[in-house]
Amino acid sequence: MTADPQPGRRRRTRLYALTDGRTAASRHGLTMDTVITAAAEPGHGHGSLPTEWQEILGMCPSPNGRAVAEIAARMGMRLTPMVVLLGELLERGLIRHRPPLDASETSNVHLLMKIRDNLARL
Repeated sequence: MTADPQPGRRRRTRLYALTDGRTAASRHGLTMDTVITAAAEPGHGHGSLPTEWQEILGMCPSPNGRAVAEIAARMGMRLTPMVVLLGELLERGLIRHRPPLDASETSNVHLLMKIRDNLARL
């Protein structure tokens, strides 16, 4: 019997298995500040999906969702592989994306304070 080299850590599925072998970012232009939301409620027929996909869908409920960079950080994954994975989810219709806020929307002081507070909680 071999001991687990890192007890308490679960094995994660390899990225190529999650993306059907794709290694290039999607054509959808996802950036680190693109906001991702689940297309359906968590658990709504997602039991057969890989665990990582379920985790992403669970952390991106509508209407707010999460930024690509935050999803990558919470999943412990680098940004480029996360963009590939999210592109796969997007093409399968499991998530929606919206571009980041434009400059006129980011001058709202209350919004900036909310972002600061949410980042402090991480």
